[in-house]
Amino acid sequence: MTKTKIADITIDNKLLDFVNNEVIPGLDIDKIEFWNKFSEAANDLSVVNANLIKKREAIQNKIDDWHKKNKDFNNTDYQKFLREIGYIVEEGEDFKILTDNVDEEIAKIAGPQLVVPVDNARYALNAVNARWGSLYNSLYGTDAIPGKKGTAYNKERGYLVIDHVKEFFDKVIPISNAKWKQILRFDIEDSKLVLKDKNLKYYLQNNDQFIGFQGEKNNLKSLLFKNNNLHIDIIIDPTSPIGKMDIANISDVIIESAISTIVDNEDSVAAVDAGDKVKCYRNWLGIMKGDLETEVEKDGKKFIRKLNPDKNYKSIDGNNITLHGRSLILNRNVGHLMKSSSILLKDGSEIPEGILDGFMSVLCAKHDLKSKKNSRTGSVYIVKPKMHGPEEVSFTNKLFNKVEDVLKLKKNTVKIGIMDEERRTTVNLKECIREVKERIVFINTGFLDRTGDEMHTSMESGPMIFKGDMKKSKWLSAYEDWNVDIGLSCGFSGKAQIGKGMWAMPDRMADMLAQKINHPMSGANCAWVPSPTAATLHATHYHKINVFNKQKELSSRERAKIEDILSIPTADRPNWSKEDIFKEVENNAQSILGYVVRWINQGVGCSKVPDINNVGLMEDRATLRISSQHIANWVHHGVCSKEDVLKIFKKMAVTVDKQNVDDKNYEPMSKNYDNSIAFKTACELALKGKDQPSGYTEPLLHQRRLDKKASP
Repeated sequence: MTKTKIADITIDNKLLDFVNNEVIPGLDIDKIEFWNKFSEAANDLSVVNANLIKKREAIQNKIDDWHKKNKDFNNTDYQKFLREIGYIVEEGEDFKILTDNVDEEIAKIAGPQLVVPVDNARYALNAVNARWGSLYNSLYGTDAIPGKKGTAYNKERGYLVIDHVKEFFDKVIPISNAKWKQILRFDIEDSKLVLKDKNLKYYLQNNDQFIGFQGEKNNLKSLLFKNNNLHIDIIIDPTSPIGKMDIANISDVIIESAISTIVDNEDSVAAVDAGDKVKCYRNWLGIMKGDLETEVEKDGKKFIRKLNPDKNYKSIDGNNITLHGRSLILNRNVGHLMKSSSILLKDGSEIPEGILDGFMSVLCAKHDLKSKKNSRTGSVYIVKPKMHGPEEVSFTNKLFNKVEDVLKLKKNTVKIGIMDEERRTTVNLKECIREVKERIVFINTGFLDRTGDEMHTSMESGPMIFKGDMKKSKWLSAYEDWNVDIGLSCGFSGKAQIGKGMWAMPDRMADMLAQKINHPMSGANCAWVPSPTAATLHATHYHKINVFNKQKELSSRERAKIEDILSIPTADRPNWSKEDIFKEVENNAQSILGYVVRWINQGVGCSKVPDINNVGLMEDRATLRISSQHIANWVHHGVCSKEDVLKIFKKMAVTVDKQNVDDKNYEPMSKNYDNSIAFKTACELALKGKDQPSGYTEPLLHQRRLDKKASP
């Protein structure tokens, strides 16, 4: 690995060449000036970064010691202690966020949000292009419609889809005195959409919902509707197989789906060295330039996938309508903990990876600031995870200020999304927001990381309840409400996103449709989905629920209570059977092994991993954190022994190997446990989980992935 020294940093040549030869050309940037200023900023900021990590450790040690001395305690005493050590800070006066130049996809449109690993160009393109999706295909191809598809097209199933969609239309774009199933033809007369059956004409209950079309007024090819700021495009084609089936010749229904997408440098990628980081940055650069493409093979045919163009329609009065063809893209950087060997600082230490991500993400995004293909308002959106409290949010604000200074950008060009996934951020959320009130555009809740932090922070308080019971715990419901309450009180409605977490079962769309409507009902104007198909289906919830009206309704409710958030989910007197304990450990071990084996051996940071019942679950480092911390907690409190855990891991390794038997690149773990880096890493994550910083899995994963890369 060759490196070059510039100013007070030493840069891996892979990164240096990428920046100098691919990123900077086309920008008004002098290379030498950039690297000199970057060097100064990185060295200064890294000192602050290191001190914040030390403070995390010091606070955690104080909490551990307090729990050891206070096995029986009340919430009042616990809160008092947390305030004394600075874990909870004093809440200041009320305020409203002042962020400006925010794109409507964040401020004005409520809808699904995709999260996609940035290191996979095909996945990234699929996600960015998922702004529009076929409701027909999404229903037909999933369990959202009951019954089996079969191998050939199933007309009976097709008619079920058509009926389902027309019933959906009756709810969201209703016709006066008629149902959509009656309609045979569409025309435009006197600036109104006319819907006809054999004998009568009908009109929409609200003609303003019809905003445009393709084709001619007397020969319509598509009808464009708008409901709750979301668009529905009804395609009319009497010559297509589906159009021939439908009495109104509707051949497809295309709806706005993934309104925004987070391309992820963090939990869903395995980037451990300069080559990995450059791969991530190169894909991000391609999105920002608008020229990302990749070869895709489907049904035996190869083609080039590119970013979708915008969509064009005519309005009733003859004007042109252009709608965005792609999601608005946000970039999730890494947090403050990890370092990268891509750059060495003047003291020889590795650069904090979050500092590197901040500069590289915005440097690449300067191309979009010129073309405005992504952000029409001239903003760069950075989602920042795993921050612990207002001081760490303030540091990110300083980082972004420095990025703007070095790259000569207007102040607050770089917007921030705060992931509310660490408890010290949750209980201080209002003060976290205050630190970035001029650049914040996003807060969200994330059950998995938040639960992992809950367990690690309170490791010494006692054995945790079963993982499946966490969703019914007092702290979780209070946390979910608190996030919305704080966001609304700080003026997020109509200005910024309040988000909810991931649906983790991509093959269970019927369940998602039944349950995930709770997210817009909760006042969240975006929520995470695992696929473009899921985005299309989840979008129907935002047609049914006007989230901004819901936010007005919720803004007057009593705020969730901090004492409920600080209700630790321990079992008072666990009296669990050995069978139940082992089954829980098996579930956790299955999850850990299935994810880690791909992370270590193949560098895959996000996987659909079959659980113990062969249900595919989306796994990333957040799911890994909760599973490993749960086992670590039970071992620490004697619920099960290290020996029990090792036996279970060996048993489940056999199961995971069988589940991956069709993967030609898969390396089995159970053939030789002692020589399997992946197996040993999985065991370490559980058995050494108590000692990992904040319970994070990155330190062990990164080191073992590097070991694997270096092995013969």
